[in-house]
Amino acid sequence: MKAVTWQGKRDVRVETVPDPVIQEPTDAVIRITSTGLCGSDLHLYEVLTPFMTPGDILGHEPMGIVEEVGAGVPDLAVGDRVVVPFQIACGACWMCLTGLPTQCETTQCTGEGMGAALFGYTRLYGAVPGAQAEYLRVPQAQFGPIKVPQGPPDDRFLYLSDVLPTAWQAVEYAHIPPGGSVAVLGLGPIGDMACRVALERGAEQVFGIDLVSERLRRARERGVETFDLRDYEDEKDLVGAVQDRTAGRGPDSVIDAVGTEAHGSAAARLVQNTAGHLPRALGARVAEHFSVDRLAALYTAIHLVRRGGTISLSGVYGGKVDPLPLLTMFDKQIRLRMGQANVRTWTDDILPLLTDGDPLGVDDFATHRVPLSDAPRAYEMFQRKEDGAVKVVMEP
Repeated sequence: MKAVTWQGKRDVRVETVPDPVIQEPTDAVIRITSTGLCGSDLHLYEVLTPFMTPGDILGHEPMGIVEEVGAGVPDLAVGDRVVVPFQIACGACWMCLTGLPTQCETTQCTGEGMGAALFGYTRLYGAVPGAQAEYLRVPQAQFGPIKVPQGPPDDRFLYLSDVLPTAWQAVEYAHIPPGGSVAVLGLGPIGDMACRVALERGAEQVFGIDLVSERLRRARERGVETFDLRDYEDEKDLVGAVQDRTAGRGPDSVIDAVGTEAHGSAAARLVQNTAGHLPRALGARVAEHFSVDRLAALYTAIHLVRRGGTISLSGVYGGKVDPLPLLTMFDKQIRLRMGQANVRTWTDDILPLLTDGDPLGVDDFATHRVPLSDAPRAYEMFQRKEDGAVKVVMEP
C-alpha cells in the first residue's frame, strides 16, 4: 500500500509499504477513505524529530470502511463505516472506565513513562503505524472505532477522530460559566473548532486571537470577536484590549490552542532546532532531559485570564524544564486543566450535532482536499500557513 512516511526533519515521503494484517484477536483493518493532517503532525515535522525513526508512518485522523475483523471484535463487521480515534485504548481498564482512555492501562507506554499509545506519533507513544495511508491496522478495535451512518460525505464525521473531541474537551476543561467569556489563543483547526463549540454551548463572549488573516476571517464569519496580534505593539496592549471587552477583568477562561511552536520565544526555538539537528540518539537525550517549549501563548494566557479564572491547554507541550510564573499563577488563583483529548468520553455528546444538521460547520471545515500522493506539499503548505491552509484532508 501507499503511506506517508517520516524520513527526517521537514522530509515526508509517500512510499510503498507492506499492507497491514490482523495480528491480535482485537484488531481490525480498515480501508481509509479520508485522513486528516493535524497541527500535531507538524510537531513531528519540525520539533519532535529526535523521537522519530525513518520510515515511520504518520497520521492519526482516519475514517474508512472495515475490511477485516479479528475474532475478539464482536461489534464490528466487514463493510461498517467507522471513524478511528487517535488514541488506542481498551475501554475496560480502570482509567478507561473513569473516562481517561488517553491513560489506558492496557496500551500505556510505560517504558517511556507516557500514556496510551497513539497512531503515528513517535516512539514515546508506541511507534504505532499511522493513518496517512491506504489501509490501517486498528488495535483494540473492540472499543476504539466509532460506527457512523452511511450516506453523508466523510467530512461530516471525520473530525470525530481528533478535532471535535479535542475542541470539545478544551471547552469542557475551560469551565466557562453560564453566559461567560472565553478567549481562544490560536485559530488553527482546534482553536477554530473550540470557538464554534463554545458558542454552541452558550458562551456569551468568544474572543479569537491569531495573526493569520484567513484564520481570523473564518472565526469572524462564525460570530467570534477576533483580535489580530499584528495590530498590537506587545502582549500588554493585547491583554488590555481584551480586558476592555470584559469589564476590565479579563475573560473567565482562556484556551491555549497553540502549544509548543508558538511565535516568539527565540531562545526556546533555538534549543528545539538544535536538538532536531543533532544525531537522533543524542537529540533524543537532549529533548528528554533538557527540552523547553516556546511558551509565548501560555504566558499570554496567564496574563490574560481573569483572577480566579481557568486556563485550558489543548495545544501540545513537550518541555521538561519549562519555567512558569508560579507566583502570578498562585496570586491570580488560576485553575489549569490540560491533556490529550479522551475521544470516546465525548463522542456521545458530539454525535447529535453531526446527525441533526450541521451547527458546527463541519461540512465545509476543510480548506484543502488533496490526494495522498500530494502529502509532502500539503505538509509544507500547512507548516508555512500558505494558500489559506487551515485544515487539510487527504484522500488515498
